[in-house]
Amino acid sequence: MRRKMPLNIRWLGLLLAVFATGCAAESAPTATPPPPTATSIPLPTPVASNTAWTPVFATLGDLEMALVPAGCFTMGHDEGRRDQRPEHELCFDQPFWIGRYEVTNTQYGSVGAFEGDNRPRENLTWFEARDFCVAQGLRLPTEAEWEYAARGPDSLLYPWGNDLIDDNLVFERNNNAQTADVGSIPSGVSWVGAFDMAGNVAEWTSSLYESYPYDASDGRENHDDEETPRVTRGPLGAYVDFSGSLPFRVRRAPGDRDWFIGFRCASDAQPGT
Repeated sequence: MRRKMPLNIRWLGLLLAVFATGCAAESAPTATPPPPTATSIPLPTPVASNTAWTPVFATLGDLEMALVPAGCFTMGHDEGRRDQRPEHELCFDQPFWIGRYEVTNTQYGSVGAFEGDNRPRENLTWFEARDFCVAQGLRLPTEAEWEYAARGPDSLLYPWGNDLIDDNLVFERNNNAQTADVGSIPSGVSWVGAFDMAGNVAEWTSSLYESYPYDASDGRENHDDEETPRVTRGPLGAYVDFSGSLPFRVRRAPGDRDWFIGFRCASDAQPGT
């Protein structure tokens, strides 16, 4: 036989149930929060080694970019060519973005010397490369930014280490003196997640060709100078010698065109972006 519960106890139970339901409703999220995006990740403190950094990516304009954290590295190479000397420490107080890939035929909107949607767009003047980046709300990287994004705080001679490994890059010996699709060799990726910084094509930078040590405030980043040669970076587009190392730099007139010179874009990184 079921016993009838006294009225006051039934009301107490009802009140407790309502109270518990209300607490549960307040504590449960109304919606699942979205995962953090690359553009909402706080800017990092300086890093001391390549392995201390976990790559961060975002799309700026129409291009996929890799975040390069603040930090220091050794620019140049005393055992390289004369224009790579002297080695000197260079530090970045602020992070910046650099293109994960060389700009392709499809992204540029026309074909260079080699057809293929994802081949790097080459055979462009410095002015054309600069103008494309500006149209994307970006800019060309300085040669110091380019080298740091390729070498990192460990100041490696190649994106993967200090020894040349043929299979880690596209160049004359393994690709019949042609370019390849960007990002086609994952083993050659740099510490920030940028591809083809050794091999495929050399790349225009914003920098005027001047002697070392590099100093961004000495006039070499004068973007209004249309006569002085600019620096291309990125070794082993078409030939093999000590140019395989990342400190390798070449002077080119800004109006020059060559099938083995392409480019990637860069951008400042502001807090919270």
